[in-house]
Amino acid sequence: MAPAAQTRIPSRHVIAFATTSWLALSAVAVPGVATADSVAAGPAAVAQALPSGMIWRLGDMVLQVTALRDDVVRVRVGRNGSLPEDASWAVLPAARRASVAVTGFSTADAVGFSTRALKVAVSRRDGGVTVTDRTGRVLLSDLDGAMVPDRRGDGFTMTKSIPDDAHYFGLGDKFGPLDRLGRSFVMWNTDSYGYQEGQDPLYKDIPFFIGYTKGGYYGMFLDNSWRTSFDFGKTRRGELAIGADGGPVDYYVLAGPDPKDVERAYAWLTGTPAMQPLWTLGFQQSRWGYPTEKDVRAIVARLRHDRIPTDAIWLDIDYQQHYRPFTVDAKTFPAFGKMVSDFTAQGVHTVAITDLHIADLPNAGYAPYDSGMAQDRFVKTADGKPYVAPVWPGPTLFPDFTQAATRAWWGTLYRQFYLQDGISGFWNDMDEPAIFDTPTKTMPLDNRHRIDEPGFAARVASHREIHNLYGMQNHRATYEGLLALKPDERPFVMTRASYAGGQRYGVTWTGDNSSTWNHLRLTIPMLESLGLGGFTFSGADIGGFAGSASANLLTKWIEVAMFTPIARDHSDEQSLPQEPWVGGTAQEDIRRRFIEARYRLLPYLYTVAEEAARTGIPMMRPLFMEFPAGLLDGTPLDLATDSQFMLGRALMVAAPPSPESPGPYSVTLPVGGWYDYWTGKPVTNLKPLSLWGAGGLFMTLKDTGPTAPHTLGITPRLDQLPVFVRAGSIIPRQNLVQSTGETPAGPLQLDVYPGADCQGSLYADDGHSFAFRHGAYSRTALSCTLEADHGVTVTIGRPEGSFQPWWHSYRIVVHGLAHAPRGVAGATYDGAAGSASFVVPANGTAATYRLR
Repeated sequence: MAPAAQTRIPSRHVIAFATTSWLALSAVAVPGVATADSVAAGPAAVAQALPSGMIWRLGDMVLQVTALRDDVVRVRVGRNGSLPEDASWAVLPAARRASVAVTGFSTADAVGFSTRALKVAVSRRDGGVTVTDRTGRVLLSDLDGAMVPDRRGDGFTMTKSIPDDAHYFGLGDKFGPLDRLGRSFVMWNTDSYGYQEGQDPLYKDIPFFIGYTKGGYYGMFLDNSWRTSFDFGKTRRGELAIGADGGPVDYYVLAGPDPKDVERAYAWLTGTPAMQPLWTLGFQQSRWGYPTEKDVRAIVARLRHDRIPTDAIWLDIDYQQHYRPFTVDAKTFPAFGKMVSDFTAQGVHTVAITDLHIADLPNAGYAPYDSGMAQDRFVKTADGKPYVAPVWPGPTLFPDFTQAATRAWWGTLYRQFYLQDGISGFWNDMDEPAIFDTPTKTMPLDNRHRIDEPGFAARVASHREIHNLYGMQNHRATYEGLLALKPDERPFVMTRASYAGGQRYGVTWTGDNSSTWNHLRLTIPMLESLGLGGFTFSGADIGGFAGSASANLLTKWIEVAMFTPIARDHSDEQSLPQEPWVGGTAQEDIRRRFIEARYRLLPYLYTVAEEAARTGIPMMRPLFMEFPAGLLDGTPLDLATDSQFMLGRALMVAAPPSPESPGPYSVTLPVGGWYDYWTGKPVTNLKPLSLWGAGGLFMTLKDTGPTAPHTLGITPRLDQLPVFVRAGSIIPRQNLVQSTGETPAGPLQLDVYPGADCQGSLYADDGHSFAFRHGAYSRTALSCTLEADHGVTVTIGRPEGSFQPWWHSYRIVVHGLAHAPRGVAGATYDGAAGSASFVVPANGTAATYRLR
């Protein structure tokens, strides 16, 4: 097996150290790193400006620190006088090549540099790296030098200090509380059917977290695809231990200090989420256990008959011939193409599963096998033979997705489904990769992958290195393949396994969850964590996949899921049915009402989705992202509640912390005023927030009015979900439709909730193409002002872009009015609701309306 590519550091450009102390500092000439001839050779030297960063050597170890932006620094550690190959599956090439000027410094204890946003100091004693922000707040600080090699292999450990007030969020789809402090995790993509709390690892490797300390937030991303681990003070209090079985020490520190700044920087590094078609925000029905075309048609017919708004029907492996990918069982699905077109005519998109395992079927006319073998597209064993292992079709082979040519070949396999049959989207499952009849649940670690990829040195890599990348590259191959077949259409591809940066290729979900109340409860922090890691377009199987949901559990799960990015009802073939009508008319009526609420909210959801795809700020957000000032001294609000989340800037969903319990609970309301989403009325009867510790109640926050968080008591009901609107928000809504393909009747509604910094946005495009990249979109800024005389001024900006949306008028509804207003002709006042409404034209010009 060829060794990993390395960058040799020329000795004439490096200060060699005779002892274990960092005695001097020199800029080093190395490809891709701008340097100066020399800098700060002693503690008394004067700091000077440098083009990018610095490299140091300690014995046979090399340390490179580079400022990519003022707020992003990269740290790399190499051995044997070399740095690892400068290539990444996650970080974009333009980001890795970026640099900013830095100012060097030297003291008796440390050498380093600073930018306008952060400072990096390298200890002369042991080479430990400390990164502080512009306020002097320590973000990350090594305890035992930059890296401790694993003497038993090629691995390493980094140990960093944990401040007394620290908290950590992220790492993707980890099942448990949002805060990772005091817990440890392994990053190794694993098929985890019916996983339970505490089970780790799960399906994805997203080695990125957001840290909190002293009122500020920062991020750290470890770009290492090998099996890695993160121990947030579980083993040793006050120590953050990060280790790997192999691969590079290559990590990035993102200075923040606002959590949105961190998310934007992470998106700059690894890419923004792929913008999804509008229909993917609609309700979607699925099940492993629709065995025939007749069964699938009956499900779609019932959805339409019962007037349950729906945009997609999913096909699991039932439709395939002997579970072979890219086949259709003609006996059970005799008119497959016509079925798909019939659904399309009803406004229902079809999504089909296409697992990556190709059946080992020589001389059987199975095209994926024949073409793949002819082109040598499959993973090899350690002795160079095609690797064959059992999955759903029986003996199967596995495409070698680290080759660009293999990904291109894979994409061609979708031609019939995508171009002829009209399937709208695809689902890559089992791509950890999952293998049957083996205790490891995956392929041997010495299997061979051939890396043949632009930006990488051509070489052979073991599965130890590629395992965590495999699902991401499968996802990428499908996404890019669909893009090649329809260059002007946004692909929809869902994957179960992935790596950081995989958000560039589409959608994911939380895997084979369970039909339990605890899984519903922990779905919220799980989806929030995926969003922090870039995967904003995520969902969980509504009702749970493994096991059977009770009627009440399914109802409550649907309620919560209608406020998450992807809303798919999916279940196991061994579970009881869990379509929206299961459990009787009363349950169906509640579920329908919440699905309808989602469809009315689609203009807001699509606006938030576009913001996520453009900036990297997720749709579903922890409270700390919108309210970083938080609790005491900026402590994250989410520590007071793990069942609440923000959907965009304006909406807060407050699901019960124990959803199975009939007992009352308290909702934490962050600073500022709030309105009840369902009634439009301002929230009253607030109480000061009480904080609880392990020993009981330890503090009740002083009631300082809108400048302090409060609580609101809630008595749960099956047919209700508390949702609140942040004062100072404008939310666009539409009249009810049965699918996103149906044009809503009447005007677009703008619900105005007066308050401080009142703002909103409205985005639209054609919902399916990339024309928005060339200006074919419509983005309108919305704002309002609460006057001293209690009057309200509403301003609708002039739309940006060339796209003409469906609406021709606005119905403006202003909430929170104590009396009938004056000033706008035709305005009507609803005294019971405390709101006034009026209709104005949407003629493409800016306009201001004042209610007195």
